[in-house]
Amino acid sequence: ARLAALGLFDQERKRPLPLFPSRVAVVTSPTGAAVRDILRVLKRRNAGLDLVILPAPVQGEGAAEIIARRIRTANDFRLGDVIIVTRGGGSLEDLLPFSEEIVVQAIAASAIPVISAVGHEVDFTLSDLAADVRAPTPSAAAEMVSASRLELGFRIQSLRGAMVENLSRRVERARLLIGQFSADSLRRSLQSLVQPYCLA
Repeated sequence: ARLAALGLFDQERKRPLPLFPSRVAVVTSPTGAAVRDILRVLKRRNAGLDLVILPAPVQGEGAAEIIARRIRTANDFRLGDVIIVTRGGGSLEDLLPFSEEIVVQAIAASAIPVISAVGHEVDFTLSDLAADVRAPTPSAAAEMVSASRLELGFRIQSLRGAMVENLSRRVERARLLIGQFSADSLRRSLQSLVQPYCLA
């Protein structure tokens, strides 16, 4: 309630993720399931993203301080266009570092947009509330940062098809319109205008 009163969870302060991130900073255990899931998704999507792993313990005493320090380091050295703070599933006690004030403050203070992807879909931490975006799983976070290229490719294909169809319709209408002004049709129109006078 105190952190909420400070405005750290306000929707108004949340920022959109960059459309074309080229580098993603990941704060997590370098040997955990979360980083393996992220690497697997990015490889499958052939996203072409640079990944910077900032190693941090994701549970136990002192974990929160190191997680917060890694978030600040990512900002200080601009190590990514987006930061993913993540870990795999675990007990409520295992996830506690991601609800500690020092981590929440670091996420809220980040100049780089932050995705919180802690645990499984049913798990919830205060990091999720402070982050710009909450991902239900580490894999979902990887999908988010790599989705824009694929989605844009599909959208461009769709727009191209619509544009070609629209232009074809316009060309056909123009052809029909110009057809009214062919030499034969102009001669007939002129004859129909002149003929009453010729008869007179």
